[in-house]
Amino acid sequence: MSVRSEIDLDLNQRPEIRIAIEESLSRCLVQSDLEGAVAGVGPKQEGKVRDVYSAKPGAGSATRSDSNSKAGEDVLVVVTTDRQSAFDRILASVPFKGQVLNQTSAWWFEQTASIVPNAFLSSPDPNVTIFRKCRVFPVEFVVRGYITGTTSTSLWTVYNTGARSYCGNDLPEGLRKNDRLAANILTPTTKAADHDEPVTPEEIVSRGLMTQEEFEATRDLALKLFAFGQDVAGEHGLILVDTKYEFGKDSDGNIRLIDEVHTPDSSRYWIASTYQQRHAEGLEPQNIDKEFLRLWFRENCDPYNDKTLPAAPPHLITELSWRYIALYEAITGRRFHLPRLTEDVSKRINRNVADALQGL
Repeated sequence: MSVRSEIDLDLNQRPEIRIAIEESLSRCLVQSDLEGAVAGVGPKQEGKVRDVYSAKPGAGSATRSDSNSKAGEDVLVVVTTDRQSAFDRILASVPFKGQVLNQTSAWWFEQTASIVPNAFLSSPDPNVTIFRKCRVFPVEFVVRGYITGTTSTSLWTVYNTGARSYCGNDLPEGLRKNDRLAANILTPTTKAADHDEPVTPEEIVSRGLMTQEEFEATRDLALKLFAFGQDVAGEHGLILVDTKYEFGKDSDGNIRLIDEVHTPDSSRYWIASTYQQRHAEGLEPQNIDKEFLRLWFRENCDPYNDKTLPAAPPHLITELSWRYIALYEAITGRRFHLPRLTEDVSKRINRNVADALQGL
């Protein structure tokens, strides 16, 4: 497999990006406020990173011919903020993170459309995607190619405590942290309110979360998506280590991919060229995702139990922002376009969403 590009993590080579990040540290997009500001938009449902609104397309407007859209149906407007979450809590705000996640997902939705239909309709703003509404399966499909991680549900954390069966997968003795698994595995979790709960396929069906047919279909799709993602990442000098997918059913009963795809928030990425040597030396792989931030908090506090967490230093946030941007550019082959820093982001989002809803 040929590598098209090697990812460059030297921020000093992009001074315009460094300056923009540093100038934006104190003015990240932390909250959106579409309700009341844009006609037809309902109350906000605030997640860890995304603000989700139900919205009515503009009355009397011409409907889209897009195969994902359906005349008369409400849509979901999803604003991806700069909030940074891990360990089931908000840790910081990272400049341009929301834009990177939104635009990375939009690119992957396009690339994976031949594997599975998705709910993507349009991205009218760097931080916004409009989705077709779906009935969401209350299960996150976590696919892993390596044994690693630092969170309580990470495969390495569980394995290191002695478990050899996890989410219906039997694990062999003798695995080391960051080893590649013999085959990619699915380790689903339930979408609990405040934390993720690992669950077996049998439990998913017995609890009525999905039918057997629905689970088998989405399981197969998740594994296909991950294998494709690994191939694309490998072509760009990266290893897609693990990720999560979410699926839902539209009003016609079709399974669709929703939420986000292969972003540095939902996935772990390592630098391929240094993995083997660093692993042989017992060093952590070079990562280019939020594991960078997870590790810092792990070293400086107990992120699960401490009531108050230390503030991540500005240089760490700057570096994380750049890593997200660098990953976007490496994967998509596109130059990251900085937004106008003098423009009010909330007003820009409100304007672009209003225009988009009128066009649906």
